[in-house]
Amino acid sequence: MVIVTLQRDKCIGCNYCAEFAPEYFRMSKKDGKSVLLKSLDKKGFHTLKTPHHQAAESCEKAAKACPVKIISVKEV
Repeated sequence: MVIVTLQRDKCIGCNYCAEFAPEYFRMSKKDGKSVLLKSLDKKGFHTLKTPHHQAAESCEKAAKACPVKIISVKEV
């Protein structure tokens, strides 16, 4: 199981996440911030749980590229 978390409120709209992991991230046309696709929002933390282990690789690249470090990736 891979758990990806995005603190959307702190997003600066750099677009790196959408470039490195386009199957999991998109940029909002409304406010220019990142959107973690198919995630659940709980108090500003958007969380995606997926059994697909290939998600870890692309989301980890997005997390490392993020200049404000608001993406976390865990494998459990």
